Amino acid sequence: MSLRPAEQMPVKIKIKTEIHQDGNKETFEFITFGRYYQKGESSFLQYEEVLEDGRINTTVKISGQEVLILRSGAVKMRMRFQEQKTLAGTYETPYGVLQTSASTKRIYKNTGFLEIVYDLQMQGQDAGTYHMTIRYEEE
Repeated sequence: MSLRPAEQMPVKIKIKTEIHQDGNKETFEFITFGRYYQKGESSFLQYEEVLEDGRINTTVKISGQEVLILRSGAVKMRMRFQEQKTLAGTYETPYGVLQTSASTKRIYKNTGFLEIVYDLQMQGQDAGTYHMTIRYEEE
């Protein structure tokens, strides 16, 4: 996927998240459509989720060794990931802003594929180990 700067490519995106907590495993999967583009040294993936509570616009920014996930709309969230580092983030609810921290175990990037494995804490409480994969291909 080589693009000229700021050229956007429509993509089909498959997102799968496995959450392991207290010996239990939950899996969430969905397929959506969005766009992929490059700006400077960074790659961006943008898509929209439609939930019962409303729409969520998500931007995934991949730059160097860092991944940033921004969500706005029905859910507001900001999370940063760097392998072998613990980084602070926020998760905004109608009841207030929750502080999060993600201890990233692994980030794997390849053309059309992103994998992040991390331990999540919300307000200092263990929220489980997350294994997220994002696959995207030209639509």
